[in-house]
Parts: sequence; C-alpha cells; structure tokens
Amino acid sequence: MADFPENLRYSAEHEWVDDASPATIGVTSVAADALGDVVYLELPEVGASIEAGAVVGEIESTKSVSELYSPVSGTVVEVNQSAVDDPAVVNSDPFGAGWLFKVDVTSRGALLTADEYAAQAG
Repeated sequence: MADFPENLRYSAEHEWVDDASPATIGVTSVAADALGDVVYLELPEVGASIEAGAVVGEIESTKSVSELYSPVSGTVVEVNQSAVDDPAVVNSDPFGAGWLFKVDVTSRGALLTADEYAAQAG
C-alpha cells in the first residue's frame, strides 16, 4: 500500500488538500499512477469561485482525460504555472512540485484522513 502524507486530507476523487491558508490542492499518487503520463492540465483561473465536489478542470494523459474535482469551496488565488508548462511533474512529484492550485477556503467538502484514503484507494 502506498504512503500518503498524514498532514493532508483527501477526496474520494483522488485530490488532496492541505490545512494551510490559502490551501494547496493537487492529485494523489494513486491518480497520477492511474492516469499514466500527464501531458496537459486545464486548471481553474485565478479569481474563480469554486465549490467542493464540483468539476474545476481536466487532467489529460496519454491514456485518458479525467475531470478534476475541488475538495473545497472558495476562491482560486494561485495556479501552478510550472505544472501547466511541464505537466509531467504531476507524475514525478504529485505531493510536492506537482501541486495544481491554491484556494482561499470558505468551506471544505467531505474529506478523508490519510489512513481512510489509503483504505479506500486500496
């Protein structure tokens, strides 16, 4: 079983979010591995208002296109332009340099602990 950082919370759709303000959001190693080589990211725009559980973008890989869901509600305050320019970083470092966007959080969706996510991701 993969190790997931204990300081993060996870969505059932394989996104992670930290407890910082603004909160950083990315996809888990499970999602990155399932997708294969990520070749394109469509992320929400800075200033966009997003809702927990809503589709906020897409991740395209050599295998498929997957929707990106927000684990929180709030306003997008930053997008990881480095990941947009070089989407492969999502595969190589999903919990670090491969983060996707930051949100000024107004509320959080139903999130899982690392252990709960690991059990679900199985």
